Amino acid sequence: MVLAACSGGADSLALAGALAFVAPRLGIPAGAVTIDHGLQEGSGARADAVVRTLADLGLDPVGSVAVTVGTQGGMENAARDARYAALDDAALRLGATAVLLGHTLNDQAETVLLGLARGSGARSLSGMPPEFTRRAAAPSAAPSGEQDGSDVRYLRPLLELDRATTRRACLAMGLEPWDDPHNDDPAYTRVRVRNEALPSLEKALGPGVTEALARTARMLREDADVLDDLAARAYADLQAPEEGYAVAVRLDGLAGLPRAVRTRVLRAAAVKAGSPPGTLAAVHIDAVDRLVTAWRGQRHVDLPGGLMACRRCGKLLFGPV
Repeated sequence: MVLAACSGGADSLALAGALAFVAPRLGIPAGAVTIDHGLQEGSGARADAVVRTLADLGLDPVGSVAVTVGTQGGMENAARDARYAALDDAALRLGATAVLLGHTLNDQAETVLLGLARGSGARSLSGMPPEFTRRAAAPSAAPSGEQDGSDVRYLRPLLELDRATTRRACLAMGLEPWDDPHNDDPAYTRVRVRNEALPSLEKALGPGVTEALARTARMLREDADVLDDLAARAYADLQAPEEGYAVAVRLDGLAGLPRAVRTRVLRAAAVKAGSPPGTLAAVHIDAVDRLVTAWRGQRHVDLPGGLMACRRCGKLLFGPV
């Protein structure tokens, strides 16, 4: 079973249509799910309309899932967290081997620019991977005793195609996409990047900026994968127990690491201790790095999530403030 995540927009609708065409020819069961974020009036009716379209394509099973969007990390981050949690649950409940996402080349370019603005390093600039795995909680319908959860695999098969291509695909299949008003709301940073920043770059630098940003993301991802692997090994070697703290890392091995590896170790330690990855920025990691390389007796560094990092007895410690 393969599931397509479909909002009803051109990208995900083209993806659902392609899946409905290809899956029977490969003998693969295929379904789809749409997520009702409840952020707009009439969102439930819109989700029902998407479900009918998906069923008309021949996908089975299809359905919608209503979620409650919180506030942590801002509306965009909270909506994404709620969406992925619902997709995780649907995939595990239906026994799906993969969930397909409709992100395109344009989404990739926008993600790279957003990462550049945050100054978050090569991993952020590497954009969205073509596939990834999430460790999900057990599905809501899981029997008692089966609460350990499992991995959910996500694929982005349209990442090399631009948005114009998905619209042409919908037209060719006789599908009418829904244009979410939020996609034109300048209150959202990604919308400003899409409607203002990227067009301005194309005007100033010439056509091909979107493709160049996506190509850069692919190359940086390869570099980042190697550095992440080195950092994971270093982090495993340098961990040390320390009562009262979530994570402790030995200082004797940290200072000698190349900065590109060391900062990754520090980020991994902070995330492991409970700092939210979406709000843990380069400025936080730089401050923690100074505890290792430029310590002048400073007491601690505050981190997102109500945590701190401090230096004590040959260790770098991460825990609650």
